[in-house]
Amino acid sequence: MSNLMKAVQIHGFGDRSVLALNEIAIPTPAENEVLIKVKSASVNPVDWKIREGYLQPMLNHPLPLTLGWDVSGEVVGIGEKVSHLKIGDAVYSRPDIAKNGSYAEFQTVVADEVALKPNSLSWQEAAGVPLAALTAWQSLYEIAKLEAGERVLIHAGSGAVGQFAIQLAKLRGATVYTTTSSKNTALVMSLGADHCIDYQNEDFSDFRDIDVVFDTIGAETQANSWQTLKKGGRLVSITQNPDEATATKHGVSAFFCFVQPNREQLTKLAEFADAGKLNVNIDSEFELHQVAAAHERSETGRAQGKIIINVSA
Repeated sequence: MSNLMKAVQIHGFGDRSVLALNEIAIPTPAENEVLIKVKSASVNPVDWKIREGYLQPMLNHPLPLTLGWDVSGEVVGIGEKVSHLKIGDAVYSRPDIAKNGSYAEFQTVVADEVALKPNSLSWQEAAGVPLAALTAWQSLYEIAKLEAGERVLIHAGSGAVGQFAIQLAKLRGATVYTTTSSKNTALVMSLGADHCIDYQNEDFSDFRDIDVVFDTIGAETQANSWQTLKKGGRLVSITQNPDEATATKHGVSAFFCFVQPNREQLTKLAEFADAGKLNVNIDSEFELHQVAAAHERSETGRAQGKIIINVSA
């Protein structure tokens, strides 16, 4: 095997023109890492926000940087202190976002961030799960502590995170309200939504007595969500820190979620998928040399599911 691989990197921050397909050295796994031969990666909004430099004050990435923080693939190298994985394992992960990503033919990942891939999912489907599904899991289950019988309002239910949020909320036994456009009503209802709000013709802010709001949009959407919550309700945002003073004024709690790697949660998500309880919708697929087009698709905000980068057969 050659010691070189192809990877999509940035050497500076900016628009899609800064993306470059380079040939670089295959990384060597540290004692607590595995080397993954990448089958598929996926594109998330955080990818192009990092590319544009928005998150640099927080993440302080060194350059050049390989983007992409969803991966499915095969373990082809293993560190000496790794015990729960072996060469040949089919795996998936949302790796540490502070390190080089998965827009590459090979990637090293800390083993504790890696779980066995769901058997029932293709490489492409598996790559579409980690970041979006973990975001929904951590927001609803860990932070909001959503309970059976509660009413949850999920904004942008047809988006990648929204689709997983609907399914996880239903698995928890909640009643799900979601905003979407009329063309996506059938999709979100098929995922388990109980009440669909066509944001083009209905005003979600007229709803009341919601227990949990999951804000995936921010700005005006977040501002208009406070009044929908009952006293003691919870709002979780993945786009911007909610204002504590506003939360106090409405008698509710407010939180921000920045998703973290979690092997145990990925293992549980794989169990859900293999039991037929978690569906993955793919919006579009691209090759490694088409990452700029994949980013363009993501930047429209109109993707109905996951945007996949196919890296190797």
